[in-house]
Amino acid sequence: MELYEELVARGLIAQVTNEEEIKKMINAGKATFYIGFDCTADSLTAGHFMALTLMKRLQQAGNKPIALIGGGTTLIGDPSGRTDMRKMLTREDIDYNAQCFKRQMERFIDFGEGKAIMVNNADWLLNLNYIELLREVGTCFSVNNMLRAECYKQRMEKGLSFFEFNYMIMQSYDFYYLFQHYNCNMQFGGDDQWSNMLGGTELIRKKLGKDAHAMTITLLTDSQGKKMGKTAGNAVWLDPNKTSPYDFYQYWRNVGDADVLKCIRMLTFLPIEQIKEMESWEGSQLNTAKEILAYELTQMVHGEEEAKKAQEGARALFSGGASANTPTTELSTDDLTDGVIDILTLLVKTGLSATKSEARRNVQQGGVTANEEKVSDIAATFTEEQLRDGVLLRRGKKSYNKAVIK
Repeated sequence: MELYEELVARGLIAQVTNEEEIKKMINAGKATFYIGFDCTADSLTAGHFMALTLMKRLQQAGNKPIALIGGGTTLIGDPSGRTDMRKMLTREDIDYNAQCFKRQMERFIDFGEGKAIMVNNADWLLNLNYIELLREVGTCFSVNNMLRAECYKQRMEKGLSFFEFNYMIMQSYDFYYLFQHYNCNMQFGGDDQWSNMLGGTELIRKKLGKDAHAMTITLLTDSQGKKMGKTAGNAVWLDPNKTSPYDFYQYWRNVGDADVLKCIRMLTFLPIEQIKEMESWEGSQLNTAKEILAYELTQMVHGEEEAKKAQEGARALFSGGASANTPTTELSTDDLTDGVIDILTLLVKTGLSATKSEARRNVQQGGVTANEEKVSDIAATFTEEQLRDGVLLRRGKKSYNKAVIK
């Protein structure tokens, strides 16, 4: 199976502008493509997995990736999928976030000489003269067409600022610039970016002629990637200081039965033939599939050693026990009051509950155990002696932490 056909089989293709040309270029390793990353945080999330693994697959087949850091577009903020305006970041914040992204991307992409490159659209967008931009680029865009674009619909009800309205033009200009200066002939992105990406394709055609359009190919991946990596409204980060390897493993270990094979197809590098054999799995076999998914992705991000530790810890807790790799919070005697610590404080200290109010609700709803015994009293306390032995806390079925004093 050639690469393009494999991408289709993995469910990664949503829409394309010129499928036959795309097939030829990707399968021959002739594509120079870019994917954009706006630097809205200091870490990539599990929602970026699809883009990162896609870049890796294409690079392994000889294609050249361009990781575009949105130092300029992040100053505006993409309105796609938003009902409110994004927080405006400073240049310093964005530059720092970009450095963090590069370190994480290097686990997936080879940035060696002649390999992948990273560029920052601040290098060209911030130097644009407004009047020149209107004359050179603005004349290529129809306001009527822009207002019909899917990426603006959710924002129209509450009000779309002119500031955000310019995002499509900026993103389109990125492709135009990369086409001219880096021979970039293909762009990838989530299908919620379709309108923005078509804008880039059309801009190249209008500015450089029909011959250029034949080399301008837009390939989109399913926006499912953006739906992944979020739980209870919080992002699952690739930075181990934000999401530990164990918590990262647990997130993927606990995906729904209906999603596990889809995630394995889209995100792992397991052979398609092996994945097809899993399609008949059911019952307890799906738990095995979830372990495979969690291990493969944790290994990619955190390395084999951390993946093994996370798997061992998760298996021990699943069987009702604890292991040396169980997530642990070390307390000191300073955390005790009159020689004890109450359950609400302990839940917050271990990160199992965000606040004492949330901890109270967790206990009252019957979702908390300590050493496998249900805690029903919000005033329950634990002594220094108990903590020296270790108190294994469980909130719900999937969140664990061992509190100890050493």
